Amino acid sequence: MNKKAINRLKVVLAEKGKTNKWLAEKLSKNETTISRWCTNEVQPSLENLIAISELLAIDVKDLINSTNKI
Repeated sequence: MNKKAINRLKVVLAEKGKTNKWLAEKLSKNETTISRWCTNEVQPSLENLIAISELLAIDVKDLINSTNKI
């Protein structure tokens, strides 16, 4: 089964010049967890998405790929 790219975390971190290690330290999470989020292997909780958006000073919607096929 193909993994669908639900979140844009990897892209947003790159745009902001931040690393998985930086995010892991800020959220007190394991780097492996952040890596799994970035590869869409697993998804962060809504609470974690909100925390990430606050750390990166972006709208939480910018972390999620749109489901609209416009």
